[in-house]
Amino acid sequence: MPTAASYHFPDHTPETAPEAARPTMNGVTRHFGYLPAAVARMATSPQTLEGFQKANAAFTASSLDALAREVVVLTIATRNQCHLCVAMHTATLTAQGADAALITALRAQAPLPDERLEGLRLFTLEVLATSGAVAPEAMEAFLGHGYTARNALEVVLGIGVYTISTFANRMTGAPVDEQVAAFE
Repeated sequence: MPTAASYHFPDHTPETAPEAARPTMNGVTRHFGYLPAAVARMATSPQTLEGFQKANAAFTASSLDALAREVVVLTIATRNQCHLCVAMHTATLTAQGADAALITALRAQAPLPDERLEGLRLFTLEVLATSGAVAPEAMEAFLGHGYTARNALEVVLGIGVYTISTFANRMTGAPVDEQVAAFE
């Protein structure tokens, strides 16, 4: 039986989606080898889907390394209670060979075993809690872990990107795909 979310946000295919969403859906399918349900539902708004994809590409191209980006993403995903993002990015971290203790701590919203990454996690939470008006001490602590002013703005970018994703996934009721279900 369909849920209220699936009634309003169907699992589009490239054939049923609004035409403007189709190129993005096809690109995502090529990248992942399947069409994630989150993308199928977000395709209801081609602009939201395209905006997320373009912003995510910019975040991926930022100067934060892959592990740092995933710390930002999982910090947002757990804070925003997006079960789908938690599963997907747990899978990503696992594929990257990240330490199991790091993944467990991120998922539990607990202090990270790596001091530098914990500084990034705390800074991300501070940016969220203060809507960007971070205290000078928080900025100094972040910079003291070897991050830069550029990195601080890239955290803001990551927050923006994954606010789109987590909010859209929760609103649409996007389920965890079979391909990442083991990481739920």
